[in-house]
Amino acid sequence: MTIEEIHQLLVDEFGSDAILALVTDRIDPWIEVAPSSIVDVSVFLHDDDRLRFEHLNNLCGVDYLEPDAKKAKTFEHEPHLQVVYHLQSYVHKLRCVVKVKLPRWKDDVEGELPECPSVSSVWEIADWHERECYDLVGIRFTGHPNLRRILCPEDWVGHPLRKDYEMPLEYHGIRGK
Repeated sequence: MTIEEIHQLLVDEFGSDAILALVTDRIDPWIEVAPSSIVDVSVFLHDDDRLRFEHLNNLCGVDYLEPDAKKAKTFEHEPHLQVVYHLQSYVHKLRCVVKVKLPRWKDDVEGELPECPSVSSVWEIADWHERECYDLVGIRFTGHPNLRRILCPEDWVGHPLRKDYEMPLEYHGIRGK
């Protein structure tokens, strides 16, 4: 089954309000899903006998603050964050990339983390991936059973993989830079 066929199944099931785009002109084509629909779409991708995406290989956050000079002309976009899901079906030997686009800040209030519903009820491994994404990129996963930092200390300020992150000069008396 091709990415186009998977996309069509999803559009037929959920409509164009939930399935926002199909991007095929990249090395890894992807399907963009509305944040509010990611759990329902994930359950369908996991449970539907035609697909059976039983494995979440990776879930990560990406910060699109500003393109670098080389990509600026070919990659126009507004600053945003994305959650990227790499899925695999062992049964059908399929792979699929799904993305959810989020604003950099919830309600455009700087410092308020954007939110995306957790898929940890669909793929248990998402528990760890979402914690890492929360910790390093600053995306809050609503409905997550244990959303707390996983790599940085609990009192760490900021999210180190955000492109506008500024490393502190000192942490608990330890000099950084």
